[in-house]
Amino acid sequence: MTLAAGDYWWCSCGRSKTQPFCDGSHKGTGLAPVKFTLTEEKTVAMCACKHSGKEPFCDGSHAKLPE
Repeated sequence: MTLAAGDYWWCSCGRSKTQPFCDGSHKGTGLAPVKFTLTEEKTVAMCACKHSGKEPFCDGSHAKLPE
């Protein structure tokens, strides 16, 4: 996905209806969104499996998860 420069909040709980971005649905879960900042427009691969070691970006961890 291509994102404009700016601040973003990546959903770490999986409950957000606006994936991959936080919508506040984590309240009460003990989890918190991850803030990241882009200084210029950039095409990025956002993590959707919530297991990346480079959150909020995809590192291929989803390929190693059991089915």
